[in-house]
Amino acid sequence: MRKTTGEAWEAGRPVHRVVVFVRPGLLPMELGIVHRLFGTAEDDDGRPLYSVLTCASAPGEVSTDTDFSVNVPHGPEALESADTVVVPAAVEDYGPQERGRLAGPVRAALGRVPATARLASICTGSFVLAAAGVLEGRRATTHWKSCAELASLYPEVDVDPDVLYTDDRGVLTSAGVAAGIDLCLHMIRDDHGAEVANTVARRTVVPPHREGGQAQYIDRPIRQVDDSSTAAARTYALQRIGEPLTLEELARQAAMSVRTLNRRFRQETGVTPMQWLGRQRLDYARRLLERSDEPVDRIAARSGFGTGTAMRQHFREVLGVSPRAYRNTFRGTA
Repeated sequence: MRKTTGEAWEAGRPVHRVVVFVRPGLLPMELGIVHRLFGTAEDDDGRPLYSVLTCASAPGEVSTDTDFSVNVPHGPEALESADTVVVPAAVEDYGPQERGRLAGPVRAALGRVPATARLASICTGSFVLAAAGVLEGRRATTHWKSCAELASLYPEVDVDPDVLYTDDRGVLTSAGVAAGIDLCLHMIRDDHGAEVANTVARRTVVPPHREGGQAQYIDRPIRQVDDSSTAAARTYALQRIGEPLTLEELARQAAMSVRTLNRRFRQETGVTPMQWLGRQRLDYARRLLERSDEPVDRIAARSGFGTGTAMRQHFREVLGVSPRAYRNTFRGTA
């Protein structure tokens, strides 16, 4: 759970301040994503967990890529008290001349961000983080159409074109617009646990969790695929998440061969069936740790890991903490 600066207060308590830094040619949907998701995150008493502000290099009217503009009340000074800064895409990201013209003011504005703040970008907002130097030596992504350009302009950045979002030591990037939703939910989940993130997702009517490693929907040559889907296999697996499941069993549910099931899973989710199942089990175990006082061994059995030892290993590999430490963080219990 991330600490707050204490600069933002709600009902007499500090809340995490999210500042959205916008630029001319803003994509309005990306601004709305941040306000909607962080703005609806609440604690058990219905109190907001985040304060969300919008700022620009100078306060006032900011153009968008549509037929309306946005009135931004805050200048770059708002960044000085940010716990998280989110940079959405803008039209100038797509033109080298426009990027160069705005690079100076943008770098100056981001220079105000506290060293402890989390930085995130949506879509081609990653170009701003790269220009500011914060992506150097880090793994990052952007919209698949712009990945090659990002890698060419900033060779010091480890650009991954095949993922929805990245999270590398407090600096996060996401692919296209919809991946911004996944990124914001990922940050909320890291801050306050799976249950809070899932509630936000339900209110917004979006999937609660798409892993960052899922493949972008990249335009590829048209290919023939059969009419079947992995949906039946996934539903079957989720209904039996605590049971040992095999590839052959899942393939039978999908009425496919194992080879076809593997191929279709990769096409639809970017991972193998067993990788997907492992992620669902991890997410289910996280919710049980947050909601219940059940022993780790019992949760391991219910979520399909089999033993507490196996679940502890999985938690450390994926989350970097033990199940007990995870529970202590989000429930404050031993």
